[in-house]
Amino acid sequence: MSNALPPTQLQLHSLVTAEGELQLSLAQAALAAPGADEVVIRVEASPINPSDLGGLFAGANWAEFESVGTPASPALLGRVPSASMPALRPRVGERLVVGNESAGVVVAAGDSPEAQALLGRTVALNGGEMYQQFRTLKAKHCLVLRDGDRPADGASSFVNPLTSQSMVEVMRMEGHKALVHTAAASNLGQMLNRICIADGVDLVNVVRRPEQVAMLRAQGAKWVVDTSSPDFEAELLAAITATGATLAFDAIGGGELASQLLTAMERAASASATEYSRYGSATHKQVYIYGGLDRSPTVLNRAYGMSWGVSGWLLTPFLQRAGAEVADRLRARVAAELTTTFASHYTDEITLAEMLDPANIVQYAKYSTGRKFLVNPALVR
Repeated sequence: MSNALPPTQLQLHSLVTAEGELQLSLAQAALAAPGADEVVIRVEASPINPSDLGGLFAGANWAEFESVGTPASPALLGRVPSASMPALRPRVGERLVVGNESAGVVVAAGDSPEAQALLGRTVALNGGEMYQQFRTLKAKHCLVLRDGDRPADGASSFVNPLTSQSMVEVMRMEGHKALVHTAAASNLGQMLNRICIADGVDLVNVVRRPEQVAMLRAQGAKWVVDTSSPDFEAELLAAITATGATLAFDAIGGGELASQLLTAMERAASASATEYSRYGSATHKQVYIYGGLDRSPTVLNRAYGMSWGVSGWLLTPFLQRAGAEVADRLRARVAAELTTTFASHYTDEITLAEMLDPANIVQYAKYSTGRKFLVNPALVR
């Protein structure tokens, strides 16, 4: 090890008890020296993604949290729905440190040349347990940022950049010619729009407000449709007909949107049919649900023949199936285009303690497009 470390560090813990109580708290934990091929990163920027909230809150209703700590040592209590407890059994009694990704500065390194080469460098990392002041990882798992890039630039280097690229990879692997993406005004959606423009891929962006239409069009998007428009279904059909999109990635999940996407795809495919089939068009139409901004049931009004699919989709299993060569290629593009194609915008920066402020939770737990929080565990105020 090349640098001295403090004996302990601050962590944000999420604990589910056997009685169904959720406990959120800050605690000091021992900080060990890195192994020979490991580095210790001072975490300075970690985003709050929707996927992070699932682990942090364990399905508990954040609007009903009770403050039980002090300003110096905040803590919250919540209640996990009884229906959620069977799925949470493996984590009962375990104090989890949540947070999928982050970026920071390597402040200590093991003796291996690979680890020593990272000392003092700014790196991005994923692998969980990021809502703490320091994170120890193997050197080979760090994404080294370019000189001049800040931790905030690299904080969202994995989840959104790799997800947005993987959507295009899935399109190509499965033989589709264009994409539909919902919640398209999000940071991820804006990345996907930039990727598709650069790569010449037709993309239908589905948003929820008129100002989001204007924003994406100002960024070069050709096809943008608004679910709040009285003509949404007709506009969606026109966009899908023009692009030939038969694949959609849906971040909403609940309600009838997935069904509306499939219906529009079927109508577009059937418009050019020369023969009638009671089974609908032979064109396969696929919706992958990868988010849950709407927690209500997914409603499928089956008006799109028999050649269709709706299923869940997650980044990590896809990358495992795609293989190391694909994953390395996607990561390399992120590193090269970090502050352009894959730039993220944050509206708020908060500390670990401020993550447990109910006033902040009201904002970052809303899944509100256009507002994104960045946690800086190194910041104290």
